[in-house]
Parts: sequence; structure tokens; C-alpha cells
Amino acid sequence: MSEHLPKPARYTITAALPYTNGPIHIGHLAGVYVPADIYARYLRLNGNDVAFVCGSDEHGVAIPMKAKKEGVTPQEIIDKYHGIIKKSFADFGISFDNYSRTSAQIHHETASDFFKTLYEQGDFLEEVTAQLYDEEAQQFLADRFVIGTCPKCGYEEAYGDQCENCGSSLNATDLINPKSTISGAVPTLKETKHWFLPLDQYEDFLKEWIIIGHKNDWKPNVYGQCKSWIDDGLKPRAVTRDLDWGIPVPVKGGEGKVLYVWFDAPIGYISSTKEWAARTGKDWELYWKSKDTKLVHFIGKDNIVFHCIIFPCMLKAHKDYILPENVPANEFLNLEGNKLSTSKNWAVWLHEYLAEFPDMQDVLRYTLTANAPETKDNDFTWKDFQARNNNELVAIFGNFINRVVVLTNKYFDGVVPGPNQFTQVDKNTLETLKSYPGIISDSIERYRFREASQELMNLARLGNKYLADEEPWKVIKEDKERVQTIMFVALQIAAALAVLGEPFLPFTSTKLKRILSIVENTSVGNSDLVELSWPDVSKKEVLLPKGLQIGEPELLFRKVEDDEIQAQLSKLEATKKVNESENKTVMPQKETINFEDFSKMDLRVGTILEAEKMPKTKKLMVLKVDTGIDTRTIVSGIAESFSPEEIIGRQVTVLVNLEPRALRGVESEGMILMTENKEGKLIFLNPSEEGVANGEPIN
Repeated sequence: MSEHLPKPARYTITAALPYTNGPIHIGHLAGVYVPADIYARYLRLNGNDVAFVCGSDEHGVAIPMKAKKEGVTPQEIIDKYHGIIKKSFADFGISFDNYSRTSAQIHHETASDFFKTLYEQGDFLEEVTAQLYDEEAQQFLADRFVIGTCPKCGYEEAYGDQCENCGSSLNATDLINPKSTISGAVPTLKETKHWFLPLDQYEDFLKEWIIIGHKNDWKPNVYGQCKSWIDDGLKPRAVTRDLDWGIPVPVKGGEGKVLYVWFDAPIGYISSTKEWAARTGKDWELYWKSKDTKLVHFIGKDNIVFHCIIFPCMLKAHKDYILPENVPANEFLNLEGNKLSTSKNWAVWLHEYLAEFPDMQDVLRYTLTANAPETKDNDFTWKDFQARNNNELVAIFGNFINRVVVLTNKYFDGVVPGPNQFTQVDKNTLETLKSYPGIISDSIERYRFREASQELMNLARLGNKYLADEEPWKVIKEDKERVQTIMFVALQIAAALAVLGEPFLPFTSTKLKRILSIVENTSVGNSDLVELSWPDVSKKEVLLPKGLQIGEPELLFRKVEDDEIQAQLSKLEATKKVNESENKTVMPQKETINFEDFSKMDLRVGTILEAEKMPKTKKLMVLKVDTGIDTRTIVSGIAESFSPEEIIGRQVTVLVNLEPRALRGVESEGMILMTENKEGKLIFLNPSEEGVANGEPIN
């Protein structure tokens, strides 16, 4: 485990608090919640004392911004999304010991007390500074209410606290050409009083703790970002904001101000632990203040500075709290080659996935783990999702288990057979089996969950190879005693998969344990079941004993069909088209004309009599049009939107007095009037009423 704390008495595991301004998507899952859950489940299987806590982050500017956009109150927003998020996590099997919310009274009290302790110790700087102010809205602009050009990378839509393009942490006053997202006005500077945490005073502590102390055990992306921050020199950071949504600043002079969300949110881990301890009769302080507790933060890379620099400085200032042993932040997950975007609906939402793929939580968990963005940004594609399911979960893991259970029921009425003489192959297979808990543990404890998931799949491959090589379906014809041994060995591998698979595939593990008559965590006191822990897989000689009755076969996974994947791709394509149409700029009004200019245009109703594509061009089509005045040739750039056959006989609007013009050697005597729909397809501007004759003028 950690070189700093080799034998923790207990573990406190935190997962980043999700904002309640929208549901959970696969980027959140891959970056934070799936790896955190794998780690927590693994530790519990090893008999460790674990507090795995999280909660909804319900303060900050994003909430009132969302409320204003939807025309509701901030409270309505947080209640709506807290409910969706909490249910999604539960349905997906994220095994939090406590899921709280920062609007809870226990959190308000905890955050207020934390602030007051630092305030009374004199840890804050109290300063009057010039902050951006929206004169039209008559309010100070918190970070996310300001948008402008990032001074570091030039991105023109950076927020006042962070540039989402380069990841740099900013102050709103750093932005070039800032403007208010409330009114669109250019903000002015106005003086206001705030409290600051002097991060510069903690540089020596951070250098010793991170740069020296965690050089070898923190992930390079985390360590590198921290080192860059510290090397650049730290500045005091405001811990209060001029807002009316959040936890009121609990000291004199704090009227009309709240705690900055990045001061209050990480304290949510502490208040969530308090809530859990009160419910279960535990002592919460042991999980945050005892030196034999290992604290691990699971976050995305955009939260590294807050969890590795700001929050540790807060804990250090308070003096009572332990510091995190590790902060294994992941990089970002993209979707089908594009950056995930909640505002553009470019995401796979967890609650929608659970509805569209019922009872397939583990397929998404496995895909996100096998393709986790642990060291670099990675891409989720629906084709990869299908391949991971069909080629690995179904064809390797599921296939092995199905064959073992089917053959045990077929040959031995579902009773685990006693082994006879072991061959060298049997002994080697069982010895290899015993090595897997250590192999997978090593990967998990180094936070290499992707690697660990593939080692689990390698164990299933071991089982498949063993059965394929030993061929019990052939041997049964002449040597049933040998088949007893083969199936005994295969059943031991199946039992190991049920136990070692739980952190990665919890729903599958539950089903498999039921089939194999292994005690599930919630099942106790049943003498007909076998109880197994993670260490048992390497230490016990027998996992499933002779004579144990197992269940009937049932499929652990089903194939994902092409039409299901196409439906998801079509959904994303529709989203892309909506985004394109919303981003499409409307052509500005042209120069004003007088009535005489307009009256010079002779617009008539006409009918297309003939149509053919012009050779060697993509866009041009040659039309014969009855204008009511005559039949004339018009060359029109509509060949990419229509075939000749579908427009013959169509009534159209024609500008008949346009000066003739030669196009590719064909003289065009007029123009057909068109527009475009949202998808960019050309649309005829034609009379919709029946009985309108060719040649009728339009005026």
C-alpha cells in the first residue's frame, strides 16, 4: 500500500461532489466515481474499515445561473438534480457509505465552524479589493458570471475562475475583455471586502509534503500540475464571495457575503462523514483526525489544484486534520471524438443509459474502466462499448461461467464433484489462480484500475483455455473420474471470478455468487452457502467444496446488437445537428432599399418541366421552367439537395427579369428562390395554395 502509511487502521475515501446543475454523465463516472467505487469495494472485500463519502455540491454560481435560465428558484434546481443524481448513483451501484448534500444543516454548521476556527486563529487576510461589478444588474460578479479571453492561452470563452481550454486557474480580474454573463455588459471595478487564505505562506509546507514527500507515489499528471503551481509561486486566495446563494460568512462584516464554493465544498466530505457516523454510531473524528487513517481523494484533473493545494492548506491551517495520502486524479473522457459538453447535450447521461440498457450497469462500468483516462484523455465510442461487451464480457467471462455451470448441472446434477488425481496442468492452473488476488491488488493499490480490470479478464481467459485444452465434453465418454477433477478445477476459477470481480462487476458478482452458492455481503447465517473473502482466493486450498449444490445456469451478459448502437449514434447525430443549427449565425439585414428598387423585381410562379444534372459539376442542375410568359432555361445550384426526378412538375418562385448569365456554357435566364432548413438542406419557396397559375406575379 502507501509507503507513508503501510498499515492503515481505516480508510476515508472521498469522491468529488457533483454540481447539482445537471445529471451525471459518463465523463463523471470514468473520471471519479467508478474508480473510487472499485477502490472502496476492494478494500471492504479485504476486511478494511472504510468510510466512502460524497454528496451534492449545491452552492456556487452555477446553481443560480441554471435557475435563472430555467425560470425557477435555486432551491428547485438543487432538489431536482440532487434527486436525479442520488438515484442514478444508487441504481448504478456506486456503494457510498453516505451521500449527503451541502444544503444540509450539518454541512452549514461544519463549514461555518471551520471558517470561524481559521478566522479566530488569525489565518485569514482581510482585504478591500477591486472586484468586477455589473452596473446594469447592480451586483458584484462572481467567477462564473464573468467570461472573457484567457490571458494564458487566448481562449475567448474562459470563465472568471478557470479556463476550460487550458485548465489554468484564474481570477476574474485576470480576464482580457471581460463581460458579464448576466447582462452582457462590460463590468467595472468596485471595491469590496473579502477574506483571503494566504497560500503563499504555505509554500514551504507544500514543497516538503508534495514535491519531496509524494514524488514517487502520486500520479505524474497530479504531481506535475502541483509542482507547476508551486514553482510559479502561490498567491492569497479569496474564501468569500459577494453572493446571496451559499453559506453566509459567519463573522461580523460578512453580511451579504457567502463562503466561496471551493472553500465550502471540500468541507462537505467532513460533514458527510459526520452524517454517516451519527447514523451508524461511529466516531467521525477517527476518519479525519487519526494519524493511522488513510485519506484518498478521487477527482477529475480540473479539481487537482483545489484538492492538492487549497484544501490541504485549509486542513493544515486548522491543525486538527490529516492530509490526503493520495489524490489519483484522472484525465478527461471524450465522446465519439469530441469533448463532453453538458451545455451542448454532448454526453451519455447515466439516468438515460440505465433506462435504455436495463440491468446492464456492469457493461458500462467495465467499458469505462477498461478505457479509463488514467494517464491521458481517452475517447468513449459506442462501437467500443459494443465490442467490450460482445468480445470480452460475453465471449470470455460469460462464456466460461456458462460452460462451467451448464456442464456441472449436466454431468453432476449441479453438485460440485470431488477431485481425483491432479495432473500437472491442474496443479499449475490452481497455482496460477492463487496468484491473481495479488496481481489485481497490486494494480488497484497503485490506482491502475484499467490494468486491474484486464487482469480479471485474464483470469477468465485462464478458465476458458483450461476447459478448451481439457475438453471435458469429450473425456466424459470414457473417463468420468477425470471430468470430476476438470470440473472441480473449473469451478474454483469460477468462484475466484465471483469474488475478484465484485469491485469491477458488482451486479454480475451478486448473480454469480447466487449461482455458485457463495455468501453475498448481505447474506449471513446460511449453512448451505460458502463464505469467501478476497484473501481466501489465494490462501484457501478449496473455494467451492465437494458436495456443494450450485444453481441452474443463467446468462450473465447478453449481446449488444447493431441496431442498439445505431440508435445511440443517431441520437448523438441529432444532438450535433441541433447544436449546429443553434450555433448557425443568421445573415444580417442587407442595406435598406426603397419601394422602387423592390418593384423592379419581377417574381412569377413557374413550374419545372425538365431537370438534369450538369455534367462535371456537383451542384448545378439545368432546368426547363414554364414561367407563364415562356419556357426558359435556368441553371440552379440545387443538385446536392434534390434529384432531377423529384422536382419535375414542382411549382416554384422565379425571378424572371434577372439579367441572363452563362454558367458552364449554358445561358441561365432567371433564378429560383430557395432557403435552407436547420439541417442545411435547400427548401423551395413556392406557393402552397392550389390553383395558382404559372405566370402569376408575386408582389
